Amino acid sequence: MVELEAGNGEPEEMTADAVPVADQPLSARIEAVLLSTDRPLTEARLAEVLGIPAKGASKAVSGAIRELNAQYEQTGRSFRAERLAGGWQLLTLPTFGPLLHRLHTERQQSKLSQPALETLAIIAYRQPIMRAEIEAIRGVASGEVLRGLMERRLIKIVGRAEELGRPMLYGTTKEFLKVFGLASLDDLPAVKGLSPEASAKPSQPEPEKTQASKEEEKEDAARDDDEASVSETDQSASTDGADST
Repeated sequence: MVELEAGNGEPEEMTADAVPVADQPLSARIEAVLLSTDRPLTEARLAEVLGIPAKGASKAVSGAIRELNAQYEQTGRSFRAERLAGGWQLLTLPTFGPLLHRLHTERQQSKLSQPALETLAIIAYRQPIMRAEIEAIRGVASGEVLRGLMERRLIKIVGRAEELGRPMLYGTTKEFLKVFGLASLDDLPAVKGLSPEASAKPSQPEPEKTQASKEEEKEDAARDDDEASVSETDQSASTDGADST
């Protein structure tokens, strides 16, 4: 029987029915749950399933997962509990990648096309982003590609832009993180020209144009000086004529 802290500060008993297999080690229970799921589970979700008190649940779950990974390493297991898309999931080690690649050759045949990868990369680095911006970068219409990525649940509509017509904004999903093995978007590799900072900066003028602009400014200034000199000469001549009269 497990004791939980009730809202009034008094310990509250939780029966064995409320906490399934509470007599088993926490690490073993977490392992059973992770083995049975095909998606990452957060510490909070694991604590909820396992009936762990909310207070200190994250620390308890993380500690049990570290214990599991230590056991896996000591016994030479081919997998580890890894953080993925904000949660935890059992994943095979990269060493066994070629072996699994052979097993899943059929799945490889349905891999993303080059246009889909290009579009997905633009969305991942520039999100939230409008369709018009994607097409401006790619130079081609992207409606069909966007629909295909949404069907695969790699992207989703995350809002609407504050522009005329309120166009939709696209962003990536947790499925995107899972497919590409990322814990968060911060793990995306740096790519020149695709970072949000690059899109926010105005394009710099070419050196030739900058120099030409400077030459035009000099010519305009010289022309203004010439016009001013002519005006002063005319004014002086007019004054001399008036004095002679």
